[in-house]
Amino acid sequence: MKNARILVVEDQEDLASLLKDYLQQEQWLVDLIHHGNEVEDFIQQHMVDVVLLDVMLPGKNGMDICRDIRKTSDVPIIMTTARVDEIDRILGLEIGANDYVCKPYSPRELVARVKVWLRQKAKPCLAAIIELDNEALKVSCGDNQAELTLVECRLLEKMMSFPSRVFSRNQLMDAVYDDGRVVSDRTIDSHVKKLRAKLKKIKPDHELIHAIYGCGYKYEESR
Repeated sequence: MKNARILVVEDQEDLASLLKDYLQQEQWLVDLIHHGNEVEDFIQQHMVDVVLLDVMLPGKNGMDICRDIRKTSDVPIIMTTARVDEIDRILGLEIGANDYVCKPYSPRELVARVKVWLRQKAKPCLAAIIELDNEALKVSCGDNQAELTLVECRLLEKMMSFPSRVFSRNQLMDAVYDDGRVVSDRTIDSHVKKLRAKLKKIKPDHELIHAIYGCGYKYEESR
């Protein structure tokens, strides 16, 4: 995707400059921001295709920036950080990040990840192929359809709202059970398993819901 616009939010200016060089080799437009307080205004004023967002920034930190961006935009966000604990990665995904890269990283790897999300943006919206009827509790694809339980319908609706975004089990619990009840991870896993089987019947040549080890699930079409 030539002429894509990539926003690099990184307070280490030498690293940001290095990333810019690599990204520009792909004929992408690259903007650099070194302070957390400047990010949201920039995104509101410019069309950005992918955001590379460092967690530790002067001013507003990356986690808060990501959370606030998600209130108004579904732009792909790849978070970068020197914090390698699993809980930090899960938290980043839970608040809306699409991907997570730990420092030190290879600039080539980061470029490859940007390409993945640009390709994903270029795909036609899967919602135009898979149709979810919330009122009838049915999902269809062409002439094929399957009946859903209320729980399965809410799960699918949540994941379809942001294709390719990873949702933690806690996020899915909140989407399914609006009465605040506490259920186990196995309960969500069981519902997802049944939902996947129903989707497989109406679109047998595709896997639509993918398990992400240690994080949760995402909705994405793959062959």
